[in-house]
Amino acid sequence: MFSICPKCKYQRQPADTVDAGICPSCGLIFAKWVQHQLGVEAARARPQADVVDAADSEPRITLSSLRARLTYVDERTDDIAFWGRVALYVVFFIWGWYFILLDFRGGEIGHSFMHRVNLVFHEAGHMIFMVLGNFMMVLGGTLGQLIMPAVVIAALIMKNRDNFGGSIGLWWFGQSLMDCAPYINDARDLQLTLLGGGTGADRPGVHDWENILASLNLLQHERKIAWMADALGSLTMMLALAWGGYILYLQYRNLQK
Repeated sequence: MFSICPKCKYQRQPADTVDAGICPSCGLIFAKWVQHQLGVEAARARPQADVVDAADSEPRITLSSLRARLTYVDERTDDIAFWGRVALYVVFFIWGWYFILLDFRGGEIGHSFMHRVNLVFHEAGHMIFMVLGNFMMVLGGTLGQLIMPAVVIAALIMKNRDNFGGSIGLWWFGQSLMDCAPYINDARDLQLTLLGGGTGADRPGVHDWENILASLNLLQHERKIAWMADALGSLTMMLALAWGGYILYLQYRNLQK
């Protein structure tokens, strides 16, 4: 195959009895060497953006790749599915502004349907985080009701590539954060009715946010923290509505003709 070895430069002699595909001097197998060289050339020919650092097991996430993932839509949009999403968007748009315009200090959010949904994951969070000690068990209620919508968002975006569904999940995350505000605001007043009946004043040591803020020496700042939770939740919900609306716009452009 080669009269001169490409590795050790040995020139093959007529007296050599080793297979013609192997260098008699260094033992290089010429077919494997050629295969390796073709692989190297192919790697050099690939665009730089497609090359993954050998030390990384996954491609690096860049701002452009994140934007592309969050704005992905199918090339063609089914008419019925699209208008169904539009109807769903209108419902969540109106419902979202109902929550945004609520004064969390009035406690109305605690009587909403979404509060009952959040409460399921709140109580589950207490159980899940119990193994991490008393403080994390108490905080786990709030973490539980925030982690669940975050998991839904990740699953819809990463696995299903459903960005409209992801925007609804983000809406839920924002609403759940707003749902925490009245509880935080009650950390010193202890007047909210707790699960099982009674208030924090009636049942000392049971109010989650009284315990959390007292442990952090932040009990005197409960009003500010509650306001921040409500404001951040409102902004998150508005971002979710903007994202969902943009995804619908992209899908509208791809409607089947």
